[in-house]
Amino acid sequence: MYFPPFPLLFTGPGILTRTLLNAGVRVVALESHPAFLPNLQSLENSLDGQLKVIYGDFFRLDPLVTGTVKPPAVCSDKLFEAMGVAAVPWRADVPVKIFGILPQKKERNTLWRLLFILYECSSIFRYGRVELNIFISEKEYKVLTAKPGESRAYQALSVLCQVGCEIQLLHMEPWSSFVTNLKNKGLAVSKSMWLPNDHLCLVRLTPQRDLFSEGLKPTNSATFIFMVKQCLAKRKSRLTDRLNSWSLDNSGQLLKALEIPTDVVTGNLYPEDYKRLFEALQNSSVFTESWFHDEVLESIRNINL
Repeated sequence: MYFPPFPLLFTGPGILTRTLLNAGVRVVALESHPAFLPNLQSLENSLDGQLKVIYGDFFRLDPLVTGTVKPPAVCSDKLFEAMGVAAVPWRADVPVKIFGILPQKKERNTLWRLLFILYECSSIFRYGRVELNIFISEKEYKVLTAKPGESRAYQALSVLCQVGCEIQLLHMEPWSSFVTNLKNKGLAVSKSMWLPNDHLCLVRLTPQRDLFSEGLKPTNSATFIFMVKQCLAKRKSRLTDRLNSWSLDNSGQLLKALEIPTDVVTGNLYPEDYKRLFEALQNSSVFTESWFHDEVLESIRNINL
């Protein structure tokens, strides 16, 4: 069954909430602060079904705990049930659009976790290609969209986001417009040494319809994530050296078959080539080695901390 996309909002009562409501959009607001709930619930009661308020914290979604989940932690299945949204096939249209602001202190960790559950088709992505419309810092946006050869910005996060999502910059707003430090009236945002960080960016991440293939599946996506992280841990290393360290004897032949230069360094390999490389390696014994399997499990554990 197809459900028209509508926003799930995980910000407090502010301009974004009002803007969506004024546009006539049906909104589900996920609010983690009890102090904000009364006003939101009062607004909910006055809007005749346009707004639904749920007590919960988006950043404590599907916690890795046993037993009963206590609010504001929330389970995605309960959340989507409350919204009346059922799962759709991955290649179907977007079922839900999520809007919110990533907290600065948790920004990088949250992006990693969102990408991991996207590739695994778990949590919110069990329901299909959920669209994320998120406010992130300019420096993280630059990382997500970095190109090969941009030594400071091009990272594993860049590759995984570009393979997994269509990335659209919707708006850039200077931090000086609304963020101040109450003590000295200066910016309450840390400066970035290597990347520009003068703006808050509204970015749309839409999962790729053709993300998965015969070679890349949700069941082996953790291995793909680990492979990319390992390759880009040292961005000036030759790709053949990394492959040889995994006991791959014919790395040169493999790269030639993929039309990838044998002297390429890992920081110069395009995201789509990392995906093609992973799919080709499915026919080797590299990913069946016990040590590789153990490293993948450790990587998963660290992402979910």
